[in-house]
Amino acid sequence: MAPNGYLALILHAHLPYVRHPEYDEFLEEDWLYEAITETYLPLLSVLYRLAEDGVPFHLTLTLTPPLCHMLRDPLLQQRYGRYLERSIALANREIERTRGQGQIHELAQFYQARLNEARRDWSERWKRDLVTAFAELQERGVIEIITCAATHGFLPLMENFQESVRAQIFLARDHYREMFGRDPRGIWLPECAYVASLDRVLQEANLRWFVLDSHGVMFGNPRPRYAIYTPVFTPAGAAAFGRDRESSRQVWSAEEGYPGDPAYRDFYRDIGFDLSREYLGDALPSDGTRKFTGIKYHRITGRTPDKDLYNRGWAMGAADHHAGHFMGARAAQIQHLRSNMNVPPIVVSPFDAELFGHWWFEGPEFLNLFIRKSVYDQDAFQLTTPSLYLKENDTQQMVAPAASSWGHKGYWEVWLDDSNSWIYPHLHMAAKRMTEVARVHAKQEDIPERTQRALRQLARELLLAQSSDWAFLMKTGTARSYATKRTKDHLLRFTRLYDQIRAQDIDEAFLANCEWRDNIFPNLDWRYYA
Repeated sequence: MAPNGYLALILHAHLPYVRHPEYDEFLEEDWLYEAITETYLPLLSVLYRLAEDGVPFHLTLTLTPPLCHMLRDPLLQQRYGRYLERSIALANREIERTRGQGQIHELAQFYQARLNEARRDWSERWKRDLVTAFAELQERGVIEIITCAATHGFLPLMENFQESVRAQIFLARDHYREMFGRDPRGIWLPECAYVASLDRVLQEANLRWFVLDSHGVMFGNPRPRYAIYTPVFTPAGAAAFGRDRESSRQVWSAEEGYPGDPAYRDFYRDIGFDLSREYLGDALPSDGTRKFTGIKYHRITGRTPDKDLYNRGWAMGAADHHAGHFMGARAAQIQHLRSNMNVPPIVVSPFDAELFGHWWFEGPEFLNLFIRKSVYDQDAFQLTTPSLYLKENDTQQMVAPAASSWGHKGYWEVWLDDSNSWIYPHLHMAAKRMTEVARVHAKQEDIPERTQRALRQLARELLLAQSSDWAFLMKTGTARSYATKRTKDHLLRFTRLYDQIRAQDIDEAFLANCEWRDNIFPNLDWRYYA
């Protein structure tokens, strides 16, 4: 029997490109290592267990080019192995320190076992190659992997430089082919940010669908007949799916959503801040800076510094309850929608993948329980992907979507305000220069290899400077100085390379150093800028 409707879960896995071979250790590289340990490894474990149990489910996952490259980078793989060994050594010390402390000792044992399992999965099960592990799930047909812009650039703020927009999308498509041996069908527009000029570029790249925040669809022209609960075709032919805020808020909101439940683990209370520097040893950076270790003994409890100890059983009970509640809420929502529609609705629920496990420790278990309950405990909806929905259902209407993003207030405010607006004149000048120099050289034959290398690196520096992560970090104030430095460093290297290419006097040592620092997109085609 056909279901009343469909639910599409979309997990957007992305981290900014952070790789610093010039230092033995670099604090911001921990963003990747924490995400591998707390999100990507647990997520793989859940998805493979579902597949091996024969659970008929579908899920969509973005793996952005920067994340894929970092996951496959030998230097970062080696450094993650070191990070994991230090974490296990700290967990072993915690076993000794907490002997006789009852519940805390049990939690220390829990972390020791969990970290040892992460090491086994990383080195033995997945052979340090998580991209291939996810790709195999796609080959099995249980997940669909989609792409993103090359470096997660905020595309509407490049609108006057269409060559840069085109390069962001076409380089991402090329990268996806290299990673997964096929073309992507869908794209996660960075920050769900859309303007009308993107439409034609997506059609050129043969990308069939993307996700918008709800108001991007609802304020489209004409108004969509079924609101955000069926996709609409854009004028150039791609399908736009509207993000359902009701289901999204239940999961991601720390205030209104499940992650704020007092039974769940508190993210901020970590032994990296509670115990002495001498004891923590090499679990902290060599300068003694405090940081998260991932070993956290307390639950959220409430808005109080006196946190109760974490109880894993209670947390799993809460995850089970919330998975059932989320399933029931979606079933009721979809039944209500179907009673008012003459076509099956689709509810699209996108989330940052790193919410599951990193920010919300119990998130992977919630996901596992929700998927199993959705398949076996209800018949109101089926789990699907946007690609499958398009294949099985006619798209009803053509709509020109409105300019929008999923950021605060729905437009560009997060990425363009007093804290970060200074970057855009520099980014725009660099984009203009990239196009200029690409067009000059695209007309030439027999371009020297050193010049080709310099043009590729020029494009890399521009792409990395354009990452929306830097403007976001400047706005939020987290890692503001690092984000500022990264933007300036890429722009300075860009300008120096540009001057050298123009003067036909390329400094080999400087070029090689740039390539060594930032080796993303080794097969980059700079001619997209021409």
